[in-house]
Amino acid sequence: MNKLLDTFSDIKVSTNPEDLICYSFDASGIEASPSAIVWPNNTEDVVKIMKYTHDNSIPVVPRGAGTGTTAGAVPLKGAIILSFEKMKKILDIDPENLNVLCEPGVINGKLQRELEWKGLFYPPDPASMNFCTIGGNVAENAGGPRAIKYGVTRDYVMEIEAVLPNGELIKTGVKTAKGVVGYDLARLFVGSEGTLAVFTKIRLKILPLPEEVITLLAIFQNLESAGDAVSRIISSKIIPRTLEFMDREAILAVENFKPVGLPEDAEAILLIEMDGHPAAIKKEAEKTLEICEHLGADIKMAEDEYARNNLWASRRAVSPALYHIKPAKISEDIVVPRNRITEMLKRLRKLSEESRIKIVNFGHAGDGNIHVNIMVDKNIKDEYEKGLMLVKEVFSHTLSLGGTISGEHGIGLTKAPYIEMELSKTESNIMRAIKKVFDPKNILNPGKIFPDNCTGQQKP
Repeated sequence: MNKLLDTFSDIKVSTNPEDLICYSFDASGIEASPSAIVWPNNTEDVVKIMKYTHDNSIPVVPRGAGTGTTAGAVPLKGAIILSFEKMKKILDIDPENLNVLCEPGVINGKLQRELEWKGLFYPPDPASMNFCTIGGNVAENAGGPRAIKYGVTRDYVMEIEAVLPNGELIKTGVKTAKGVVGYDLARLFVGSEGTLAVFTKIRLKILPLPEEVITLLAIFQNLESAGDAVSRIISSKIIPRTLEFMDREAILAVENFKPVGLPEDAEAILLIEMDGHPAAIKKEAEKTLEICEHLGADIKMAEDEYARNNLWASRRAVSPALYHIKPAKISEDIVVPRNRITEMLKRLRKLSEESRIKIVNFGHAGDGNIHVNIMVDKNIKDEYEKGLMLVKEVFSHTLSLGGTISGEHGIGLTKAPYIEMELSKTESNIMRAIKKVFDPKNILNPGKIFPDNCTGQQKP
């Protein structure tokens, strides 16, 4: 590492113990100490760093803001952290061709605000949007509440400039609306979790800002009715901008943490938004209201921007609020077909009752994405092991209903032991072979996605 410091005198590099501690973990709570942290200023710096690390067989972990929950940014095997905090420029906004070019360290929420001032719109909106970076979003194929109508990050990535593990610079994808020359490497990079290449510039598709937004809060006294409402709304040919779900435990957690007036006696709530032309979304809102009321819901409409922001503050506060129930939790983000949501919620409730472990559920019900939070104390060995057994049961139920074990959090380290529950051996071998083509030395984010013997330590 001393040689590394000498080699890159014009690039900020640190081996200070306090920096090593700060970059040893992400939002998963798992930690493993890096050998050093390097902060590149531009693409040329990344090329130099990757050439050096490749020649010296030094593992590298690209890092955005460390908001991932599956330990994707945890540096195994004594890797160095390649932090993109300095590469945070919005390089070009093109309103005529509806795209934006930015560096990977740009904060999602900042990009959203910059575009909105110009009457433009970037839909992917993870709960951590005010902290997470575009590079991290692309690496994890991040989603968010608006995915039901607008899709996920993959649907907006047009072009990626990337540095391969050997330091070679490539550009994949196109800046045009269409392009089918060769394999679509840009789509392969999206969701690759920093295991194939290091992103240095990203071009994203953007849209005109919707004219108007209507926000509804549907309050249910019956859990199954809330699940049924989701599938009925969609089958009625209404595609809301968002269709978010919170169960009773999630509601109580938020009200105890950051009270905004959510109904504490409700079994579940749906936060529903429509956007677009005022006349069209008014009709959709009326039809949605009718469906929910038929299922016994009480409906409230946000009267102004303040009320709307209050509701969204409560939704985005769920995850941090849960830490006030337990000092730690096991968080999963399963997805089931929309018409199986009710069945999945019933199974989760039964698992909670049988195990006597609290399971808190919320998430993007409109696309079947449920964030399942198993409330266990990771410092109590028996309780934590019981929680891990529940994870496998949750995944088994998910797959039996035609779902997937990860909707937007990726696999990283925490889900690697379960990946072969969903992938066949042939599918897994093909993916491993792709990794080997890009990274034959296995220096780029080693130990992630595919299970091996690498583990970090659970952060207290």
